[in-house]
Amino acid sequence: MGDQMEVFPGITMSPDVRFGKPCVAGTRMDVATVVGLIAAGETVETVVSEYQLSTEQVRAALAYAAHVAAHLPPAVRQAS
Repeated sequence: MGDQMEVFPGITMSPDVRFGKPCVAGTRMDVATVVGLIAAGETVETVVSEYQLSTEQVRAALAYAAHVAAHLPPAVRQAS
C-alpha cells in the first residue's frame, strides 16, 4: 500500500483498498459504511464491537464526513 495517503486525521485513501474510497486508517472499513451504519440507527458502541473499530476511529469517520459535507479544504496536505 505504497500509494496510501492520509486525507484527514485518521482517514486514508489508497487505490488498492476499497476502490480508492476514504477508509478508517489501518482498516478496510470505508467511511461511507460507518456513516451509513450510524445513519441507519446503529450506536457507536455497536459499530465499535461489530466491526472491530475504536470509538476514536468511528469519530474520525464521522468528522471526515462532516468535513466533506461542509465543503472545507483538505485538513491534511499531501507529502511532497
